[in-house]
Amino acid sequence: MKTIETGPRIDDLGISESTLAAIILKAKNFDAMVPESDPVESSNASDDREIDMLEDQPDNPARQVLEQSINGLSDEQKETLVALTWVGRGDYDVVEWEDAKAKASARKDSTTSYYLSGIPLLGDYLETGAAALGIPVTGAETEILTHDQNLDPVD
Repeated sequence: MKTIETGPRIDDLGISESTLAAIILKAKNFDAMVPESDPVESSNASDDREIDMLEDQPDNPARQVLEQSINGLSDEQKETLVALTWVGRGDYDVVEWEDAKAKASARKDSTTSYYLSGIPLLGDYLETGAAALGIPVTGAETEILTHDQNLDPVD
């Protein structure tokens, strides 16, 4: 099992650990998708070795679930996800957390769900960013996976 060193804990992350863990799990589910390999697919999925189930296509249900979950969050929670992604990706350091949040708040390029779902390894970046801020979400992920819980917990 992968362990991540946690940094100094941020007291008010702006999103609950269970909500963050649910988003991370959905992002990792979507990250498992691969680019479409056969745009001229046959009419029978078995002829294509059932590969379509793992291909990232416009009507991909994993992307839709991820984006719907992000769209259901408050603006502050969405900004936290963007800032966590940037910290996890190494764009910002932990000591620059407030700067990352401010920049995420000012970002107006596209919808947050579309922006985040377009980042490869989003789930890993969110998990790494949370750990860097002292928010270990692996326990919440495990609880969600081992208990038949709703993946959309309400804060």
